[in-house]
Formats: sequence, C-alpha cells, structure tokens
Amino acid sequence: MAFLQLTAIIVDDYDEAIDFFTRALGFDLAEDSPSLTNDGRPKRWVVVRPPGGETGILLAQADGDRQSRAVGDQHAGRVGFFLRVDDFDASCQRMRDAGVQFLGEPRTEPYGRVVVFRDIAGNRWDLLGPAAS
Repeated sequence: MAFLQLTAIIVDDYDEAIDFFTRALGFDLAEDSPSLTNDGRPKRWVVVRPPGGETGILLAQADGDRQSRAVGDQHAGRVGFFLRVDDFDASCQRMRDAGVQFLGEPRTEPYGRVVVFRDIAGNRWDLLGPAAS
C-alpha cells in the first residue's frame, strides 16, 4: 500500500502561512516543530491538513534566492492544488470573509462547482464542490 503523505508549498513566512491555512481555509495545524536544514541551520517542520484528511501540506519557508523566486509560482501560473469541500457556498463565504483572493466567480461544471483562488503565497487553487443535484 502507498499513499501521498505530504506535498510542499514554498512560503515567505511560516506564521503568515499557518494563519492563512488555518483561519482562511479551516485546515488543522498538524505539526510545528523545530528542525534543521541539511547543512544544520534551524528551520521549522510545519504541516497543515484539512480536518479529517490524511494528506498534509508541508509549509516550507523559502531558503535562498532560487526558492524565494518560486514562491507563488510553483506551477508556472497553472492551478496546482485542488481543495474539495462538502459545502461549497459556506466555504466560499468563509474564505471571502477571511480576505482570500478569488480569480473569477464560481461556475458549474459537469464534475461540480468550481472557483479559482490564490493562497497566501500566490499559488492558484481550485475550490471544488459537489455537482448540483
């Protein structure tokens, strides 16, 4: 058996990213522990995940110019993350109230309702909800 445990998002600041994911998206802070880089410098191991989810997101603070340039452009401007929710309208409203930037209005597709938003780093996400019955 295999499953995807973590994916990483490069961010500018740990605490700002934690606030965005927990407050705006409603994720749980699963871990925030001191750690070390490969060459021994201090960093943090920060994991957030949707409530009840098994796959988490490692929030990796940019280290150096190359990583700093990748913040917000990890997928070259494409949607790279997909968040499925049970209550699309309530999730949209909570996110709007938290100041999340949406890139258009929600639309209905054969697979469900969808709207694109940006995370704290500028990456594009699809917020996905169930198809209308």
